[in-house]
Amino acid sequence: MDRRTALVALGSVLPTGGLAGCLGGADRPEPVDLSGGKADDQGGMIVGKHGGPNGQIFYADNSPDGHDNPAWFHTLAFGLFRYYFRHERRGWEATAIYVTDYSSLDYELTERDGRLYMPAPTAAETFGDATAMTYVMESAVYGGMGPELHPFSAAEDARAFVEEYGGRTVTFDDVTPPLISEYTSR
Repeated sequence: MDRRTALVALGSVLPTGGLAGCLGGADRPEPVDLSGGKADDQGGMIVGKHGGPNGQIFYADNSPDGHDNPAWFHTLAFGLFRYYFRHERRGWEATAIYVTDYSSLDYELTERDGRLYMPAPTAAETFGDATAMTYVMESAVYGGMGPELHPFSAAEDARAFVEEYGGRTVTFDDVTPPLISEYTSR
């Protein structure tokens, strides 16, 4: 069994055990499948169609316009984090935030118009706790809207990605409104 297969197997046995206190506790909802042409709650793009990580946010007492929880996103830098910060300022309490976990996937980059892109899986089992990820930013690999934050549950996978494609690593707590604003305005 290779390392990724072992991580996926371990993740299915202990999906939230070590992180239950980060957001939501024991009643934490599980990630959902985002396939089927769902339109991003930040900008209306179709989730899974444009490349790069996807995300979803569950809220305690609120839900996105037009559908039940979770809010769903086809990009993190331009979608999930902007939505999260805006709604946090409004008092919305996130009970779970999930993003694509590239450490749990065997993935291949694609090239379009001379740029490299990450895949955009939408299956529930491809998501991991956003607060536990190491994100790669400023790499030569893009997401659906351009510069992206590529999440990895294994910090060594993020460091290896940086070695191959450039960039730097940040944690969930490092991602702030000013960082997102500056990063997406390049």
